[in-house]
Amino acid sequence: MPHAHDTASAVAREPGDRWRAPYACRTATSRGRLVAEPGSATRNPFQRDRDRIIHSTAFRRLKHKTQVFVSHEGDHFRTRLTHTIEVAQIARALARALGLDEDLAEALALAHDFGHTPFGHTGEDALDECMAGFGGFDHNAQTLRIVTRLERRYAGFDGLNLTWETLEGLVKHNGPLLGADGMPTERYAKTGIPVAILEYQEKQDLWLGSHASAEAQVAALADDIAYNAHDIDDGLRAGLFELAELRAVPFLGELLDEIDALHPGLERSRATNELVRRVITRFVEDVIAESEARIVALAPGDADAIRRAGAPVVAFSPTIVAADQAIKGFLYPNMYRHPRIGVIRKEAADVVRDLFVRFTAQPQAMPAEWAAGCDELDEARLARRVSDYIAGMTDSYALDEHRRLFDATPSLR
Repeated sequence: MPHAHDTASAVAREPGDRWRAPYACRTATSRGRLVAEPGSATRNPFQRDRDRIIHSTAFRRLKHKTQVFVSHEGDHFRTRLTHTIEVAQIARALARALGLDEDLAEALALAHDFGHTPFGHTGEDALDECMAGFGGFDHNAQTLRIVTRLERRYAGFDGLNLTWETLEGLVKHNGPLLGADGMPTERYAKTGIPVAILEYQEKQDLWLGSHASAEAQVAALADDIAYNAHDIDDGLRAGLFELAELRAVPFLGELLDEIDALHPGLERSRATNELVRRVITRFVEDVIAESEARIVALAPGDADAIRRAGAPVVAFSPTIVAADQAIKGFLYPNMYRHPRIGVIRKEAADVVRDLFVRFTAQPQAMPAEWAAGCDELDEARLARRVSDYIAGMTDSYALDEHRRLFDATPSLR
């Protein structure tokens, strides 16, 4: 199969060598920042985006935000921060293999979870329920609010003033928001496009009806790969299921057979690691092969040709799509909805709901910078202010706030 680049004229490359494809995003043709700034003498615009993301308050908060387990479960389970680092590593590997801009792919991977609430998807579901009458809560829209409004670090603007390409990739993390008919795609068919995205769209058109750049597509698949691999690892570590049970997923069973043949009698911890690294390797290699084939078929001349394509160009093959669905099909009942996790999920949701009710009824119970001006807000804007405050909390801070305001707070153990 031909590669996505011109191998006939290219110098022989070692695995991992850098090269730049014509369809990669380029800083020279970036659509720029909402607020114009002088360039940096040492970094290009995408590198500055990455650095601003790493130095943001939202990035540090990821350390104490949960993926699946709450922090009390143990020090070795993933948090949003460790997950984010793993996603960034996979995204850079994919971007390099496909000749994309690694700095943009990394920036997108590092910021993709900024909008998540405390207590993982449980917290998000609870906050969305609380905000049902006020436009709901969407973590992608919240990420945009954080990087364009809520971070207050720079003298000349609110937010991080990231490039158009980074904002576009964050908003379209899951694909286009609008269909060819101009109507919201399936994800937003019932709720409509989140207000935060529509408000920013009035300032800077993010092309909501197109696919995102190949770099953003890489970051999205890296997220999927990291989730599958580390949730298997964390589930085994927590004792929610055993290695043998994973054989119910044929893809994983084949990998376990391979490990047994190469390393008979391998201890459980090493066997787990061997399985996890093989999952990542197989998925990464599949993305590269499938994406190269799609790129050859499309023959994109620039980054916008990727955006205008009718389907993603960075993708899993049908075989790995099936494996991905089977892994998620196993993890959903055996991990995400495990009875032990179910108790914690209910208690965590109660914490979020309690805080929302208290702060909307008594805005002055929030810290001064959040309570300021609340008396002048209508019901919807007050609810959004409270939602912003709660969404930014870490797991531990949310529990501390609950203890401060209520007589009884669950331990989430």
